[in-house]
Amino acid sequence: MTTFYRLLGFLRPYKRGLGTSWVLASVAMVMTVLMPYLMGQAVERIHAGTSAHASSSARAHDRHQLTVIAAAIVLAVLARWALTYWRRMIAGRVSLGIEYDLRERLYGHLQRLELGFFDHQQTGQLMSRATVDLQAVRFFLGYGLVFILQSALTIVLAGIAMVVINPELGLISLIPVPFVVVISQRYGRSARPAIQEVQQRIAELTADAEENISGVRVVKSFAREPLQLRRFEGTVGRVFDQAMVATRLEAKYNPMIGFLPQLGLAAVLLVGGLSVIHGHLSLGQFTAFYFYLNMLIGPMRSLGVTLGLAQRATASGARIFQVLDREPRLIELRDAPQLPPGDGHLRLEGVTLRYDTPFGELTGGGSENGGPGGGHSQSLRGAVLEEVDLDVPAGRTVALVGATGSGKTSLVALFSRLYDASDGHVYLDGADVRTVSLSSLRRAVAVVSDDPFLFSATVAENIAYARPQASEAEIEQAARQAQAYEFVKRLPDGFQTRVGERGLTLSGGQRQRLAIARALLANPRVLILDDATSSVDSSTERSIKLALAAAMRGRTTLIIAHRLSTIALADEIVVLDHGRIAARGSHEELLELSALYAEIVEKGLPDQVFLTRETREREVSGL
Repeated sequence: MTTFYRLLGFLRPYKRGLGTSWVLASVAMVMTVLMPYLMGQAVERIHAGTSAHASSSARAHDRHQLTVIAAAIVLAVLARWALTYWRRMIAGRVSLGIEYDLRERLYGHLQRLELGFFDHQQTGQLMSRATVDLQAVRFFLGYGLVFILQSALTIVLAGIAMVVINPELGLISLIPVPFVVVISQRYGRSARPAIQEVQQRIAELTADAEENISGVRVVKSFAREPLQLRRFEGTVGRVFDQAMVATRLEAKYNPMIGFLPQLGLAAVLLVGGLSVIHGHLSLGQFTAFYFYLNMLIGPMRSLGVTLGLAQRATASGARIFQVLDREPRLIELRDAPQLPPGDGHLRLEGVTLRYDTPFGELTGGGSENGGPGGGHSQSLRGAVLEEVDLDVPAGRTVALVGATGSGKTSLVALFSRLYDASDGHVYLDGADVRTVSLSSLRRAVAVVSDDPFLFSATVAENIAYARPQASEAEIEQAARQAQAYEFVKRLPDGFQTRVGERGLTLSGGQRQRLAIARALLANPRVLILDDATSSVDSSTERSIKLALAAAMRGRTTLIIAHRLSTIALADEIVVLDHGRIAARGSHEELLELSALYAEIVEKGLPDQVFLTRETREREVSGL
């Protein structure tokens, strides 16, 4: 019930609209309740007019009364139509407003969560909460509650009317109500966990679908469509199986909920019919009573559906609150100052980084891989970085080398505060990164990754993402510096060409150069190159290295790379091993002093011929 009451909190901004909707629903219900009474009166007039003892004046009076009653019925129908129209319009506005608020709050909260949260969540799980679960909550709060009010009001008003017409018959007809309530409660208790499981299975289905669509190129390149189809069929089967559990519960309880009022109807037909025969109840009263009873049966029959909506909304609400209740673990100080001026001096002092708390908190949301730095499971307790001291003077270029999982990506992520160090301090231009505003810090640090992300927008919009207020000339200048201008101009619409989802209409090298242009437009103090040439051919690498040389000029640069031709751009090499700095120096020095570096060069960097000191200087000057 706590989740249900929390969901009701989303109605507060719409109390006025919701109240108006309820008032309109209540008045419309009164119009509906008038109908059986008017029908009963009409039957009375018809019955009286057909009596053999009725005089001509009495028959004329009955005809007049019948006309008035018919007109009243028409007016009641029109009034109910108008009230229902306005009630639906207002309820729709409230429902859409709730949906808007929920989406905004959920998305806003996701934006505030640290990167570590997303490292261990499936995109499909989060998407399911933002779509399927949110729709279930929106529909119930916007329409379901009003429907419940209408149903309750119908039961109350129809019950009162039946008791007024004939107390004995009214009490007989209401006998099934307590049984319906008890069965409904049992259904609610049984259905809640089943529906929660259905929602979770649907989330897993969404996650699988998202993964299959995102990886369609890999699937097709290896001709693994049958395998993916079998996997997806397995997920669909689990959804089906769990949905059948909920369906069996619905099939068990809903007929009983609908069947019990029918017993009341049979009793009323018997007792009421005998009362009419014996003259204790008029035919018009019996007709009105019968219509009221049918009006009562409708809400009772739909009670199971209403309970299902409520259970689904509660289950979905619990899944949404799983995200909303997850507090950000990377907190910005209130009124944090801007990053002070500087040239990009980087320093780590005794830095240790560990993932002590598992991130995979959303059911079904864990991933196979752990945090940044690679290969760490959710249960990881060891340190990704351990007691690291590093000083990078402003304007210097440092290459980070190490085996997969040695902590390279984790280390560079600390400078833009994508993660917080567990121990020690991270400084940029003398300021502890925890003490300055995140926006000013992240404007000072730009990252170009090995798989740059481009939005489904124009080339110009993707470059200007770093600085939306940039002029067209600035965007083009950044493209020139990044060696991207020529190929962009050859695109169908130049800088206004839309690049498609994730930029998949472009080659890897083209995406890389646009990412470099984006970084250049940001004009950062610190540039981080995360394996920026690892997935391109040699000719494309040459263009990218020209762009990198322009980007690195006058900036502090950290390079994560596996090609010596890229590491050649560095002034110094730092070797990482299991989260510690194992060695640092030039290529020649490390070959002599570090067995680990020599092993890395021998096994993983076959183009080492490029990295003599003279070659490195020629390579850099040639760029």
